[in-house]
Amino acid sequence: MKVVPVSMLLATVALGGCVQSGPSAPAGTPTLSMAEIRLSEAELRKDEMLRDLATCESGGHGETDHPIYGFRGLYVGRFQFMPRTVINYVLEMDGTQLTVKEATDLAHDYDRAARVAKYMIFERGRISEWPMCNRKLGLARQVAEIQKM
Repeated sequence: MKVVPVSMLLATVALGGCVQSGPSAPAGTPTLSMAEIRLSEAELRKDEMLRDLATCESGGHGETDHPIYGFRGLYVGRFQFMPRTVINYVLEMDGTQLTVKEATDLAHDYDRAARVAKYMIFERGRISEWPMCNRKLGLARQVAEIQKM
């Protein structure tokens, strides 16, 4: 399956063409609606913002070879979560009750931690959980822009 950049998809739609999965897709190939394109673009922007947030908080994004701890072990993982924060938001998100060890392990797993951060920011409006990086990255502005998409 050929991957087409969102910018190319948007340009194609703007020029009045159909968005297809390839340059000359056969009949019956699904096309993307404008709503699907906007949703895809919004998800890409969310992921980019989360990468920037993780980098601001811990110096990088993605998986790491070693656990990341901040402020004498109080904060863990790329997003510098407190284990209690992870426990509370995972319980709220999907009803799963985690132990402190499970919450710490989740915080060290970038993909799972990013899912929690995305929920906190976009579903619960909790950008204040990262006060320094919130200001530095302009999270409130970014979230507002993404939500308008």
